[in-house]
Amino acid sequence: MSATSDAASGPQDPGKESSVSTAGLDVKRRRTLVRGMAAVGGLGVAAVAWPFVTSMSPSARARAAGAPVEASIGKLEAGQLLTVEWRGKPVWIVNRTEQQLGTLSVDASRLSDPDSTQPMQPEYAANEYRSIKPEYLVVVGICTHLGCSPTYRPEVAPADLGADWEGGFFCPCHGSKFDLAGRVYAGVPAPTNLEVPPYRYVDDGLIVVGEDQGAAA
Repeated sequence: MSATSDAASGPQDPGKESSVSTAGLDVKRRRTLVRGMAAVGGLGVAAVAWPFVTSMSPSARARAAGAPVEASIGKLEAGQLLTVEWRGKPVWIVNRTEQQLGTLSVDASRLSDPDSTQPMQPEYAANEYRSIKPEYLVVVGICTHLGCSPTYRPEVAPADLGADWEGGFFCPCHGSKFDLAGRVYAGVPAPTNLEVPPYRYVDDGLIVVGEDQGAAA
């Protein structure tokens, strides 16, 4: 009985211990590999998904190339100017007052191109107001002389611009002047009127700059 008991409780087979230990290591290795593959797989899914997410938003290159931009004008008060960026350029939207509109037909002889004969605007803006709707002027805010950005000067007869100034845009770089339709004054460095970009109305409170009137919404 004792001999049998001693034999049962005697030292274990070293080979058996080694195989148990190896099996334990194999299980751990498999678990580690599975976890690693799952992590890599997750990164792969993220890498595939990311281009689709980013492709849903216009890239900086697309915007620079001329992707249309929307401008909300619902809260733009009479006399105020709103600036948006299109093709890397400032575009001004001015809600002109009745008084400002009245100045556009006064003494056109002081303007270089009062009838907008030069193609600095779409056909639908080749009128006295240079706009689709009389009250809203949409114009690129870059002087046609050397590319400076003029300032909006809506005040009448300020001391620095003279008694005949009825509001408009003044370029401080070289003194070019434009009226409230973006038409250039005669005798200044700028050769042409300010550019009117293509644009359209979505509704009374929203303008899309960069798309022509009549384009599909």
